[in-house]
Order: sequence, then C-alpha cells, then structure tokens
Amino acid sequence: GTMYDYLHKLLYDYHVIQADETPVLVNKDGRPAGSQSYMWVYRSGFMYRDRQIILYEYQKTRNASHPREFLRDYTGICVTDGYQVYHTLEKEREDLKIAGCWVHCRRRFNDALEVIPKAHRKESILHLIMKQIQAIYREEGKLSDFSTEDRLMQRQLVVKPLVDAFFAYLKQNEPKIPKNGKIREAFTYALNQESYLKVFLEDGDVPIDNNASERAIRGFCIGKKNWEMIDTVNGATSSAIIYSIAETAKANNLKPFEYFEYLLTEILKHENDTGNGFLKDLLPWSEALPEHIRKPKTSK
Repeated sequence: GTMYDYLHKLLYDYHVIQADETPVLVNKDGRPAGSQSYMWVYRSGFMYRDRQIILYEYQKTRNASHPREFLRDYTGICVTDGYQVYHTLEKEREDLKIAGCWVHCRRRFNDALEVIPKAHRKESILHLIMKQIQAIYREEGKLSDFSTEDRLMQRQLVVKPLVDAFFAYLKQNEPKIPKNGKIREAFTYALNQESYLKVFLEDGDVPIDNNASERAIRGFCIGKKNWEMIDTVNGATSSAIIYSIAETAKANNLKPFEYFEYLLTEILKHENDTGNGFLKDLLPWSEALPEHIRKPKTSK
C-alpha cells in the first residue's frame, strides 16, 4: 500500500482528474450474499500523457462519503458522468469543480435513435442532434496534440459556437418532445448537465468526456470476470491496490509484472527507512527504473 498512498497524494497535484465507479460482488462482507459493492476509479486527467496515475478504491456502497473522503484534499476539476454524488460534493466546496461527459450525453440520444425503425431515423430530430454532437467531436478531435493554451483558444473559437448552438437547439425543441420515453430522457439528461458539459470549453486541460475512466473501469471489469467474485473485503481492498499499480504501470508504458517485482524487491530494502523519499525513484515514470521493465517503444 505504500506506493498506492504515495500515488494518491501525487494525484492531488493534477489540475484535472477523472472518476468513475462500477458494481462488484463481494462474498463475505457481513451482508446478504450477492450484495453489491463498488469499485471506484480515479485517474489523472487524460490530457496529461506523460505521468499517468490510475487508482482503484473498493467501497461497500456508491454514496457520497467515499469520493468526499478520497477527494478531501483535492482542489481542481474532476470529470465524471452525470452521477449526482459528485454534484453534491461540488456544492459543498468552493475549490472543486465537476466537468461532465459528452460520451454519456451522446449515448442517451443514440439509445433514443435506436428505438426508431431504421427507415424513419433520417427524418427524426434525433438524427440532427447526433450530427451536431458528431461535429463537436470532429472539431475537438483535431486538437488532441495541441498545447493546453492553443487547445483552449481553438475550443473558444470553433467548438464553443457548436456547443452553444446545440443547447439552443435542444431548448427550442424541448416543448415538442413526448412527455416520457427515451427521447425525453436524453433531452432531460443533456439539459440538466448543460453547465457541466460546458466546463471543457473554459479549460484546455479538461477532456471532452470521461472515456479514459470508463476504459480503466472496463479493464477492471474484464479482470473481474476472471475471478468472478472477490471472496472477502480484504481481498477486494488488496485487488484494488494491485490493479492500481498494474494499470498505472501500463499507462506509463511499463510491463506490469516486471514493475511489481522490482517494486517489491526495492521496497523491502527500505523497510527500515523512516521516510518514503526512496519511492520517488520507483515511480512509474522515474528515469531511474531499469530498462527491462519498460515496454519497447513502438515506432510510429
């Protein structure tokens, strides 16, 4: 857990982070068998390519107390889907800002579109809405290698007018939408999320969506299939730590197993140290790491 705690503290230095959560089954946690627990993931903002941190945290519930505690000392922007808990936290604090996720927004409209028979999709208002979201993504996609400053400038010039037009269009058409059903859900989601979905326009470090977190959670879910159910809370907590180190290693282009081995060997050498200064040289992006634990650089 030493490296995990060290990375947790380092995560607080990032101006933008991302969060997500997924249900897991834990067998023996003092509740009826099959009770759902949650694995939360927190990661450094996707725009920071060099020093990525991905941390998993196991909790018995999905309520606000967990991110409240995990993010207690964090100030900055956190990108999430529309999950209410984060908005609650934002209201409690001056120094935490929540950014929304355009993938979730797009998914809602896409789900609504798929209910319509193929032959009639083109004449649906949803078709136009999806086209607008596509245009936003197309322009944003051109900015992936820009510096933070240039990205912000382009977003203000090119992306913002498209986003403003999108929300104006939704508001104008909202009164004509059926009172319930998938299309109403999509409209409601987007309009409720408007302020969060616009945060990325004001800050070049904020990604347009929470895809990177979703990917990290998906990686965890695939692993979860292998061991189907975590037996004990203890097991769940240690697997969260192991996953965190492994995924962080992979994100920084290291071989996870070799990195683990090296980490454990080195930490043992320092078990009588009073401070944890030695961890600095063991960080996944440290120059001091031996070559054999790095993945060979793929030539583009």
